[in-house]
Amino acid sequence: MKSDYWNVTDEQVIEKTGKPLGHWMKVLQKFKAETKKSTEAVAHLQGEHEVPRYWARTLTTRYLKDHGAE
Repeated sequence: MKSDYWNVTDEQVIEKTGKPLGHWMKVLQKFKAETKKSTEAVAHLQGEHEVPRYWARTLTTRYLKDHGAE
């Protein structure tokens, strides 16, 4: 997987989701995404926060990479 997939800027995240990267990292932390399947975290962002699928996957991957999950 190419690192540019999850290596996104705050500006890109705001443009596509309306919120900064830090906001989504806190959402995923509160959801305890590192203890769940990545598909559950993606579904949470899509269902509860109306994040587009691509960005839900990107944000989840970024969060898991930052928190030592593979």
